[in-house]
Amino acid sequence: MIASSIACGLLALASTVSGTAHRSYLNYTVVKELFLQDNDTTVASTFNFTASNFGLIDRKYPSDSSYGRDLKHSTQWQRLAHYIDYINKKARNTERYALLFLGRHGEGYHNAAETYFGTPAWNCYWSELDGNATVTWADAHLTPKGIDQAKDVNKFWKHLIKDEKITPPETYYTSPMFRCLDTARLTFTGLNLPKRSPFIPTIKEYFREGISAHTCDRRSTRSYIHKNFPSYKFEKGFPEKDPYWRALFAETSKDQDIRSKKVLDDVFSNDDSTYISVTAHSGEIASLLRVLGHRVFGLSTGSAIPVLVKITTIQGNAPATTTQPFTPQKTCAVPPTIRDSSCNDCSCCT
Repeated sequence: MIASSIACGLLALASTVSGTAHRSYLNYTVVKELFLQDNDTTVASTFNFTASNFGLIDRKYPSDSSYGRDLKHSTQWQRLAHYIDYINKKARNTERYALLFLGRHGEGYHNAAETYFGTPAWNCYWSELDGNATVTWADAHLTPKGIDQAKDVNKFWKHLIKDEKITPPETYYTSPMFRCLDTARLTFTGLNLPKRSPFIPTIKEYFREGISAHTCDRRSTRSYIHKNFPSYKFEKGFPEKDPYWRALFAETSKDQDIRSKKVLDDVFSNDDSTYISVTAHSGEIASLLRVLGHRVFGLSTGSAIPVLVKITTIQGNAPATTTQPFTPQKTCAVPPTIRDSSCNDCSCCT
């Protein structure tokens, strides 16, 4: 009954975020051959986004002839911005293009705990606890390493803005989890941003990580978030307490993709920005990439990638989707000692 009510709640909220329901819907495709991460030959595990200029490929664009400035002395990011403006001006009134900067939070105490205990023990025992005698990982905060990762990305953005003349995000969104809220703060505070586009992120519930039995997926209260991040904005209707997380129940990956589609629809139905930042999680970014039609591309903690997206409004009813009840999760009475990461279903419990 609890799991069914959670799924119904997700569906009910999802049905309110798109203003085009029953008449039109949004479809997403990725504009490829712009970034290294678009290519199947790029290996995600060895990809260094800061060393590769965010993966931006040094190439010509169809819009180069109309650039109007000294092309030779312009940066690749300046030329890309002109190209995006060019294709937006040529687009039909049912189409638009936007560049998403998808960033994963820095290392959190839950990440460090999984490494310390091993994946089987983490998934089947420790992750269901709020922490141990030393560390708390419920709605995990960043570790010192995670803080340094976010600060490194801040330095990277400073370089991009000053030297590469990149167009920074016009709007910012973040997951409600503390590790993302803090990563966004450390990443974008202190940058030379345009006055018309200050760093004032909007917290959106649906950009959260896949909702699992892990306590690191249970967010803090609205009051606690506001106390720690007073300049951040909450999306309309953001409740005081986490309405979705329940002990030992988990959202299916299919349902996560449904809500990822809904939150993208919400953003693109209400935000006309071309450059948009989203600070989220590995699982949620993977879900967003699936919805966008991007190739699978895993991000390590503190990493980020840009994705140029074509958004098309299609007349008619959206394809039907059906949410499923949250699934009950098994747990272990004592942590398993095996460290084989392939053992994730608690069958390794002793």
